[in-house]
Amino acid sequence: MTETAGTTTEHGSIDFGQALGSILRSYLDNARDAVSELPGGPRGYQVMSVANGDDCSNQATIATLLGIDRTVMTYLVDDLEKAGLVTRRPDPADRRARQVVLTAKGAKAHAAASQRIAEVERIVLRTLSDADADLFRQLLVRVAAAGPVVDACDVPGVAEC
Repeated sequence: MTETAGTTTEHGSIDFGQALGSILRSYLDNARDAVSELPGGPRGYQVMSVANGDDCSNQATIATLLGIDRTVMTYLVDDLEKAGLVTRRPDPADRRARQVVLTAKGAKAHAAASQRIAEVERIVLRTLSDADADLFRQLLVRVAAAGPVVDACDVPGVAEC
């Protein structure tokens, strides 16, 4: 083993960026397969997850939250709507905006996809104990919540842009 500024492994060192990239690639490869039937694949699933929340965020807010270009977001929501998974309704806080809300069919599809995504997470984090995997998720969410919103198109290896 070698000792460097990165994390030491039996094969040498891996820096923080390499580790994140490796985890992201593994997650995206598996997530694409897990939610391939949804319009937009993993992005469609993310939009549905936000729409499933209590906030009923409008389309522009969801786009900003997920780092999706507003034009791409419009096409993505159009596709989800055509599939009967979401609907748009006027946002009571801003009559020019539209909220994205899951339909009953969308709620069922999201619940099923969520189970498959949970399995993807288990696969990606398989080398961690359940307690360590839970801690990793908590820390990851904390770091992500404190950081800037990054356009997914700026992330190397994300080809859905």
